[in-house]
Amino acid sequence: MSDGAPKSAFELAMEKLQRQDEVAGVAAVTLTDEQVAAIAEARSTHGAQLAECEILLAAALAATPDPGAREELEANHRRDLARFAADRDRRIARIRSGEG
Repeated sequence: MSDGAPKSAFELAMEKLQRQDEVAGVAAVTLTDEQVAAIAEARSTHGAQLAECEILLAAALAATPDPGAREELEANHRRDLARFAADRDRRIARIRSGEG
């Protein structure tokens, strides 16, 4: 923004974060188009897994009147969500590091 126009709060915040990164010695990493696409695919796959998991949970809960069994289904659901998120995060980290 060399034209002298006022900067938005977002632009100011980004500049501040960049300065903090420079002071801390953090190097900016530019992702390739392939990496960006692979990360988008990983996030899309995660979203699909979440949607499928929600549908399956709703169907299982509808067919289960027992409160104890429902509690177990919900606990399994939470565990599945955590596993999906961890898998997504590992996949994205691998992509960012250039391993895949």
